[in-house]
Amino acid sequence: MKNTEKIKVGVVGVGALGRHHARLYNLSENAEVVGIYDVSKETAQKVSEEFGLTIYEDIEELAKNCEALSVAVPATMHSKITVPLLDMGKHVLVEKPIAATYEQGKEMVDAAERNNVVLAVGHVERFNPAMDFLEKHAADTRFIEAHRLAKYPPARPGQHRRGTEVSVVLDLMIHDIDLVLKMVDAEVERFDAVGIPVLSSSEDIVSVRIKFKNGSCANMTASRVSEDPQRRFRVFQENTYISMDYGSHSGMVLKKNRVGLARKDISLDEKNALAAELENFVSAVKATKESGKVVQAKVDGNDGLNALKLAEDIVKEIRRYNDEYGFKFSKIGS
Repeated sequence: MKNTEKIKVGVVGVGALGRHHARLYNLSENAEVVGIYDVSKETAQKVSEEFGLTIYEDIEELAKNCEALSVAVPATMHSKITVPLLDMGKHVLVEKPIAATYEQGKEMVDAAERNNVVLAVGHVERFNPAMDFLEKHAADTRFIEAHRLAKYPPARPGQHRRGTEVSVVLDLMIHDIDLVLKMVDAEVERFDAVGIPVLSSSEDIVSVRIKFKNGSCANMTASRVSEDPQRRFRVFQENTYISMDYGSHSGMVLKKNRVGLARKDISLDEKNALAAELENFVSAVKATKESGKVVQAKVDGNDGLNALKLAEDIVKEIRRYNDEYGFKFSKIGS
C-alpha cells in the first residue's frame, strides 16, 4: 500500500468527545471519514451538517465500509460495541477506560489478538506535550504526585451526565494511573484508597497512595466536583524535581548541582493531543496493512487493560473501606 493511501474510518458515538474524533479525522491527510453513527439521531444530524459527513443508521453497515473505527460511547457499552467490530476484522480505537470492567476489557483484548487487528485505547494524556517531556526523564522516578480536578459535567437529557456511569477513578483518575504505570514501570506492592459519591451515584472524589515493588510511590487525587479545574503532575527524582501543568503546557525543572539549585522553566510546544492520538492510530493501521503483522498503537489494548485493572482494584478497596466503617451514600445523581 502506498503511504499516501487514506485509511477509511468511521466514528461510533459523536457526542462531546466523538464529535472531535469526526472533526479531526475529517481534517487528516491520512484518513477518509466514511460516516458516523450515534444512538441520538439529533446529535448525528448536527455533526453531519457541521462537517458534511454521512450518517449511518446501523453500526454494522458503517463498519462494512470502513477499515478502522473510533468508538466514543459510554464505557458501559464499549465491549458490546467493540468486540463485534474486532470480530469483523476492523481496527478500533476505543475511548478510555477500555471497558467498564476488567472482564469486558479482557474480552476486547482477546478479540483483537484473535483477529490480528489493532486495538488502541484513548488515553490521550500520553500524547500531551508534558508527557513527551516526562517520558524522556522517567529514569529514577521515586515519587509522583498527581491532581486531576474537573467541574461536575452538565446534564444530558435521558442519559447519565458524561462519565458518571462509572466512578471518577475510571472517568478521570485512570489517565494518571496510566501515566504513573508508564513512568514507574514496576509492579504495585500495595495501595490505600478513599473516596465518596457527592453528586452522582458513584465516587466523585478519590485519593489514592500507591507503593511499587521498586520502592517508588505515587499519590493521586481526582475530583469531578471541583470549581477550579486542574491537571498537574509532579515527579520527584534523586537531585531533580519536575512539575508539569497539562492544562497550560508548561512546567519547571529544579535540579541540584555543585553550586546549589538550578531552575529551568519549560514552555512546551502546543499540540492537539487528540489529533496526535488519532494520527498514531491511523499510522498503526497503515503499518499493519503494509506489514501483514499487527503494529501496535502507542497505547494498546494491554496498556488500557492494565490501567483498568488497577482502577478497578482501587474502586473495590474504596467500597470495602466505606462498608467497613458503615458509610452509606444515597443515590442522588445520574
